Amino acid sequence: MAITVERLTGLGWRQQMPAFVVAFGHGGTHWVAATFYLLLPYLTTQLGLSYVEAGLLVSVFHASSFAANFASGMVVDVLGRRVIVQAISLVLGAAALMACGMATELTLLAAMVAVIGATNNLWHPAAISFLSGYYPNNRGYALSLHTLGATLGDSLAPVCIGALLVGMTWQQTATWGGLPVLAIAAGIVLILTRIERAHTAASPDGGRISIRDYFQGLAQMFTNKAAMGLCLMAGFRSMAQNGLLMFIPLYLANELKVGPFMVGIGMLALQVGGFVAGPAAGALSDKIGRRPVVLVGASATTLVILFLAVAGNTYLFIGGVSMLGFVLFAMRPVIHSWMMDLTPKRMAGSATSALFGTQSGLSLIIPVLGGWVADQWSLGAVFYVLAGTMLIANVLVVMLPDVEKKAESAA
Repeated sequence: MAITVERLTGLGWRQQMPAFVVAFGHGGTHWVAATFYLLLPYLTTQLGLSYVEAGLLVSVFHASSFAANFASGMVVDVLGRRVIVQAISLVLGAAALMACGMATELTLLAAMVAVIGATNNLWHPAAISFLSGYYPNNRGYALSLHTLGATLGDSLAPVCIGALLVGMTWQQTATWGGLPVLAIAAGIVLILTRIERAHTAASPDGGRISIRDYFQGLAQMFTNKAAMGLCLMAGFRSMAQNGLLMFIPLYLANELKVGPFMVGIGMLALQVGGFVAGPAAGALSDKIGRRPVVLVGASATTLVILFLAVAGNTYLFIGGVSMLGFVLFAMRPVIHSWMMDLTPKRMAGSATSALFGTQSGLSLIIPVLGGWVADQWSLGAVFYVLAGTMLIANVLVVMLPDVEKKAESAA
């Protein structure tokens, strides 16, 4: 396996080590978010929330993620301290999750959810720009490992947290759920700090840019029609993804009437396909281009979501969810790589902020819209709405230009 990976990517296992460490950190941020989504059906029941109110709580998550983008990209590009920003993101996210366990009213819970959302997007500009600069010729593969970490966190959290919920309250589960993330943050600092120093020392600008250059580059980036079009496409895809993360556990718990452990298994099924699809899609996009891979993934995702809308059996539904994860998460690292291809290296953090900011901004809509559809008709009807957002993403993919895999080397 090691020989095969090295032949396909040109990278030995030692060279890939920084990417794997960052991937584990990314898994920590997704562990926190996945824990919140899994707790949602149970805190909704205990607090007596409607689906619209539950949707508003999820919208708080996305609103704070959106707001964090205004500063996170600038902090990364101007200061150049990508490793410490990653560690801060993990520590704050873990602390907020643990504080959720002490929440006795909706206001405090919403405040902690806001912190979780903000730190989730604080992570991405630092991590993606770090990997993009460290692996300029293997960007698709490196960022696929980054998303593989997300898949790992999204996969382990539902099973572990679902098991804890069998014997604990949701508040106790939230408190215990933050501890592993603190350990990951410590590992990030210990392993990656020296690597970052050595890498930035070889750069003429030390991995930083001035405030003046930052705003000049920002203006250029926002006039890049291809980059902004990619942000918009990614935003509609993210609407579907975040809607699925919210409404799949609600559908399993409230419509199919399965227990918390089976809800966890259902969410695990969503992530399993990403273990294979992410790295394969990332490496393939380095060779054949970004658009073909994204177009296939977007089209297949639309079809599978439509299947979920009509699958009334628990096992058929979970089987469809597993297939959905395969095609949905194959696109994610390729979109990130495509954005890095389209923007100069010195603006990588801000480009990532623009991408995730658009995703967060559009994702604000879907929890409340989906909650309203569920309250008016049914939870199953929400999946037709999610399929519609993916259909729009399909159209936008066709309209986007492709880029050569080496394009950023000239930037």
